[in-house]
Amino acid sequence: MGRSKPHSTESNLVVVSGPSGVGKSTVVRALRERMPDLLFSVSATSRSPRPGEVDGRDYYFVSREEFQRRIAEDRFVEHAEVFGDLYGTPVEELQRAAHAGRMLLLEIDVQGGIQVHGKYRDALLVLLVAPSLEEVRRRLTGRGTESPEVVARRFAQAERELSMARQSGAYNAEVVNDTVDGTVTRIEELIQEYRRSHNDRSPQG
Repeated sequence: MGRSKPHSTESNLVVVSGPSGVGKSTVVRALRERMPDLLFSVSATSRSPRPGEVDGRDYYFVSREEFQRRIAEDRFVEHAEVFGDLYGTPVEELQRAAHAGRMLLLEIDVQGGIQVHGKYRDALLVLLVAPSLEEVRRRLTGRGTESPEVVARRFAQAERELSMARQSGAYNAEVVNDTVDGTVTRIEELIQEYRRSHNDRSPQG
């Protein structure tokens, strides 16, 4: 199978990504409440469901073999392996947003964000960062759900991802997640600016 070609620039995609510990899930949850017209993308994963998770709502749960088959068929907007599990955004999510006439919101890691930039050059990519690396360590430790070894591994990974994101040149803006309300307001402003720019470039009927 040959290399996949870049997809259409009329992507209508908003990506919020960043390393572990920067508060992506909290910010995106608040952003969805503030901007209900955004269509939130559901990711596929090869990992098993956690208690309370529902297939099709939280993730599309598929076997590792099925996930790899879909990779071979170029059926992901982006995909990555994170701590032994595969995650990806199905292309069907883009189609779902297009049919609904809505912007698609992705909450993904840095690897995925860089992949999206490679395929959808007109997407809006926001890099979410913590006020400091020490704050990242505090947030990771504060979860209380992982061993010190796992926290140390995630912190080291967060440092690498932050460096990779900044060096990639893929992101349109970097937003410091100091307070959730302020962070969501800034991302909302970026989306409105993107929409105005996007509409200005659209052919006139």
